[in-house]
Amino acid sequence: MKRHWIFVFCLALSSQWLVACGPRAFTKGAYDDPNKVILLNDKFNENDMQLISKTLVKSLIDSNSVGMNTPPPVVMIGRVANRTSEHIDMKMLTDYIRTALINSHHFRFSDKASRAEVAEEYNYQSGKFVDQKTAQKIGKQLGVQYLIDGELASNIQEVGRDKVVYYVLTLNMVNIETNILVWSDHREVRKIYKKRTISN
Repeated sequence: MKRHWIFVFCLALSSQWLVACGPRAFTKGAYDDPNKVILLNDKFNENDMQLISKTLVKSLIDSNSVGMNTPPPVVMIGRVANRTSEHIDMKMLTDYIRTALINSHHFRFSDKASRAEVAEEYNYQSGKFVDQKTAQKIGKQLGVQYLIDGELASNIQEVGRDKVVYYVLTLNMVNIETNILVWSDHREVRKIYKKRTISN
């Protein structure tokens, strides 16, 4: 009988040990201020995106290159290339820039990504299911006057326990009719890290 209780005790103890050593997961969280700077690792993060984007948006608006026209010019975001060694969501970055420029009320934007859906909707509205008095007509879209493109690049220096990560985002605005570069600017971010031992 005594051996039975010893066996049960050991089994319970081993079960507790297995639970303690099992896989861990993030099970408790809380909302945080998205503008607060948090550097958990040395990768490009949302704080970098905000710092870079806000500065370039302000630069474009303040430049008065095209933003004070009436009516506001029609602009489109083109390709912003990722020339870093990291996987970075460039669509999130360009969406952030586009939203800020739209909210400035100095620019109107044409959405290249929705062109196929818009064309499909035109075809549907031209059919027998839609009252042609209310159907949207083909040929009334506004032509894009300016194109924004650019690239995100990085440089990494690592010596001993010290690491410096440098990012630079360059954006350009081109007049589509003349191919003249009417605005160009860049924003830099430099972060310094020191290697340390990670403990659980």
